[in-house]
Amino acid sequence: MARWPDFLARALSARGIAVVNAGISGGRLLSDGMGRSVLARLESDALAVPGADTLVLLIGTNDIAWPGTPFAPEEPPMRLDRLQAGLLQVAARVQAQGMRLILGTVPPFDGALPGTPMEARYWSPEKDALRRALNEWLRGADFHDGLVDFDQLLADRDDDMRLNPAHDSGDHLHPGAEGNRAMADAVAETLLKGLDQ
Repeated sequence: MARWPDFLARALSARGIAVVNAGISGGRLLSDGMGRSVLARLESDALAVPGADTLVLLIGTNDIAWPGTPFAPEEPPMRLDRLQAGLLQVAARVQAQGMRLILGTVPPFDGALPGTPMEARYWSPEKDALRRALNEWLRGADFHDGLVDFDQLLADRDDDMRLNPAHDSGDHLHPGAEGNRAMADAVAETLLKGLDQ
């Protein structure tokens, strides 16, 4: 299945803009997960890429969701101040490099991973409250160069704790093809607006 950076690459190719996808499954901002954290790999995967002028970053779901699950059973619940500090550190490093930083809000994930050992603990009302608090902070922040509101874009209008079924891959966590296409369109709009100004 095509991911949103794949759709984004197609959308931007006519403008001569290349897209490098450094996303990893299980990615986290602060801690290593299925790979190194964003903070640990920022230099090699973004800042050191020749010609790179913009970082588009969607991160936070796994930082919020993993504590207390089989992936991180002993990890304490994530806190807003830790996520804020991590994102501010990313911003400082990206902007010191002369690059732009485009951030995304964290989409909803109630009901994620049904039928798996993760289902019972991956989502909770407390985790959703943290996700919402992070998103509200991002919407009001001025330390980034643009924001793509994936939360509003992908949420079910009748239940904003869950993905819109039209955008859901079926696991209630990852977008399907239509969701990925919508994400790419929103990122492209934000990127091109910044470039054309």
